[in-house]
Amino acid sequence: MREDAVDTHSIAARPSVLLATPSESRDFLPLLRWLIVVGLTCFGLVVVWHLGLIQVMFETDRTHISSLILGIFALTSLHCLAQTWVVSKELAATRSFRDALGRDAAGSARGFVDPALAPEGSMIARHVANLVAKARARGGHRIDQTLLLRALAERLRGREKLGLFVSEALLRLALLGTAVGFILMLIPIASLTAFDAESLRTALTGMSGGMATALNITVTGIGTALLLKLQYFFLDKAVGELVGNVTDVTEVHIVSRLERGDDV
Repeated sequence: MREDAVDTHSIAARPSVLLATPSESRDFLPLLRWLIVVGLTCFGLVVVWHLGLIQVMFETDRTHISSLILGIFALTSLHCLAQTWVVSKELAATRSFRDALGRDAAGSARGFVDPALAPEGSMIARHVANLVAKARARGGHRIDQTLLLRALAERLRGREKLGLFVSEALLRLALLGTAVGFILMLIPIASLTAFDAESLRTALTGMSGGMATALNITVTGIGTALLLKLQYFFLDKAVGELVGNVTDVTEVHIVSRLERGDDV
């Protein structure tokens, strides 16, 4: 009975192979946030499609600016997915490197830093290699990694610039569509030469079509811009977490070892 209890306890304590460990799952939390946002967006689009609002938008938008906005939104969302995947992988690489440093007791005792402990090709590996090269060049003096961290943060922040630009561009397209819709709404009034019932009915029909175009483009542009900003807000949060993790690992484990170690 006791052996069965021990076996049950050991199985319960063992991390799930399918769900991974909590730390590994946290590395891909940015990707999960993106999936939640896009999943809710797709659900909303399905609901709006069943209500017939999207069909009405395509029928009334003679400028096709709404279709352009939706296409740009879809492509930029895929770009955000790619960047979120890269940042999640870098978070996993940083965590793996931190765990490897914790297991490298002999290296910690000698003050030796092995850049090979970092996953090959990762940002943390390149950053540590730069720190080691800087330590060799300075000959054991105090190491200031401020400039290296700033350069790393700038490279990571560059992944968000396209999304921020596109979200602002979608708002400008919404304003452009609004202006075009109002122009289309005023054209029937400008061409009105008689005030009989038939002429007024035709003019009012043209005005309603122009107003529908303006409102459809405005709603589409503002909605997609807000959703893009939300996606890239979560990406910015993940980038900030990555920079913080790299700073913690290098300041605590790398810089301290390089400054006190004889072998670099």
